[in-house]
Amino acid sequence: MVQESGDGEKRSQGLSNSGFEWRSPRLLVCSILLVLLLFYYIDYTQFSEKWATTISLVLTETFTSQTTNTSLALGRLSTPPGPYYVAYPHKYEFVLNEPEKCKQENPFVVLIVPVAPGNAAFRDAIRSTWGTEKLVEDKVVSLLFLLGLPCPKEQENLQESLLQESEKYHDILQSDFLDSYHNLTIKTMVMLEWLTAYCQNASYAMKVDSDVFLNVKRLVNMLLSAPKENYMTGLVTRGGMVMRDPRSKWYLPKQVFAPARYPPYTLGLAYVFSLDLPAKLVEAARHVKAVYIEDVYLGLCMKHLGISVTNPSEGGLFNVYPVQYNRCRYSKLITTTTRSLRGQIRSWKDLQTPGSPC
Repeated sequence: MVQESGDGEKRSQGLSNSGFEWRSPRLLVCSILLVLLLFYYIDYTQFSEKWATTISLVLTETFTSQTTNTSLALGRLSTPPGPYYVAYPHKYEFVLNEPEKCKQENPFVVLIVPVAPGNAAFRDAIRSTWGTEKLVEDKVVSLLFLLGLPCPKEQENLQESLLQESEKYHDILQSDFLDSYHNLTIKTMVMLEWLTAYCQNASYAMKVDSDVFLNVKRLVNMLLSAPKENYMTGLVTRGGMVMRDPRSKWYLPKQVFAPARYPPYTLGLAYVFSLDLPAKLVEAARHVKAVYIEDVYLGLCMKHLGISVTNPSEGGLFNVYPVQYNRCRYSKLITTTTRSLRGQIRSWKDLQTPGSPC
């Protein structure tokens, strides 16, 4: 220890004897000028962005597609601004994209299914059932699945599988946010951004959960006479109570949202909207702080825009509780939640059998 102290003193003395003592006025002035010169040449914006990326964002590994030989850097997971808010607005990038989908297919309605990266069984079930309905009443229907990033523990193997799935089906959109329940609002806003950027030629879009049975024919039939602008419908909730119990899955404290009731909104399990709305909602999101309850948040953005959600043209079209299968009943509804993936497949196949359903 004494020897180390002595060495330290010798090193200090060596620096002083070599002319590097900070008490030299000439050296002090030169150092200040050097620092100022560095600040002059450094792009402060880029420096800040790199610093934020290093501190706030999680960089994940790079995966390479063998068919395209393109390195996909997975991405940047923004730090949430709090337990009841999400990191939006934020510049999220697409890891997997289908930018020509709408140009090539020219759809009347685009179906977008938010689904977890690991839920390949649900994607396959939809591709083999209502996702096969591409032309209804001479109207083109397009299907896309929307994913975030898998959790870091399963990322490498799962991401390679997703790349292969994307190359096979060309129906996957994946953005560089962490796919989680808390980030559903981010997922929804990324969907709206994609529609704004790549799908302006469609008339309508529908967000539909992966565990929902969808009657595509009934949906298209309803949309043939639907408004072309400022239109959003589904299972509309009016006067919804704000959950103040901290144990609730949808808890929001008063300091986050003071009113006791929410403005009208469509339940997130399935809603359809005209394609003028995505750009308007993305703009509204710049002025409305993003809470984690995604369907409520869209309702808040609609209120900011002064646009009312629309009640369905008929009762019973959208159902939050599972409707027991009946061929006649299912031919008249648009969506219902289902109790099992197997039941969803069985119901759709039975509904396709020839003959009148009622």
